[in-house]
Amino acid sequence: MSITHEDAEPRTDRPARIPTRRSVLMCRPEHFVVVYRINPWMDPALPTDTSLAVQQWDVLYRTYVELGYDVQLIEPIEGLPDMVYAANGGFVVDNVAYGASFTYPERQPEGPAYMDWFRSHGFEVAEPRSVNEGEGDFLLVGDTILAGTGFRSTDASHGELAELYGREVVSLRLIDPNFYHLDTALSVLDGTPGQEHIAYLPSAFDDASRAVIAERFPDAIVVNDEDAAVLGLNSFSDGYNVVIASRAVDFERQLREHGYNPIGVDLSELLLGGGGVKCCTLELRR
Repeated sequence: MSITHEDAEPRTDRPARIPTRRSVLMCRPEHFVVVYRINPWMDPALPTDTSLAVQQWDVLYRTYVELGYDVQLIEPIEGLPDMVYAANGGFVVDNVAYGASFTYPERQPEGPAYMDWFRSHGFEVAEPRSVNEGEGDFLLVGDTILAGTGFRSTDASHGELAELYGREVVSLRLIDPNFYHLDTALSVLDGTPGQEHIAYLPSAFDDASRAVIAERFPDAIVVNDEDAAVLGLNSFSDGYNVVIASRAVDFERQLREHGYNPIGVDLSELLLGGGGVKCCTLELRR
């Protein structure tokens, strides 16, 4: 596999897009199967192919390695098929890992498993008091944490974040059950302080949240329903390279216009569980 950097036509008044090396945590989907339903994407009646899920995940893993990222792996645990969605396992800033406390019983054992991994790899671990699903609902943009609520992570967890990290936490309420985590409806493209840039799906948020997003990010990319429906916004960016769902074609076009290098991958099998690129990627910020 090779990563191509195709010519784009970015506007000259936009900042230069500069990649920064990332450290991420991933979990190979060796036990992936849809056997319960905890989001609208999941249907146990539909067949899932674990070997195909692993093959597609491997492409994402190799993409990160080729981009020069530090990719860490957590051992998958039998009986926890959603453990592949590593982003939900916690939220890490300044070497402090805020642990996850899952909404549904099917996923609750994942929280301690990820916290054990953080401890064994030199992170300070803060055990949660409130229900939260990690980086699925918490996204760092500049010095601010955008925090989703409405379906999974509770409002109380946002207060814990602010107390733990001493950063501004901006709450955003999700209203569409198809986009039940913040990282399915909003993507951080450039987190550099002073030039923060995102993409999002307006209809996934309530009126107040849409107003906050529009005020803070006037140059945000607005993604269409078709690209959102393949979890195109569930992407991962290093400030220049943006790994996205390969079927999110208009989002790809917009990224090029804004000076990014989109890299499409096919995670269609993992989409059956309600996850995409970002769901499989937990950023480790030392």
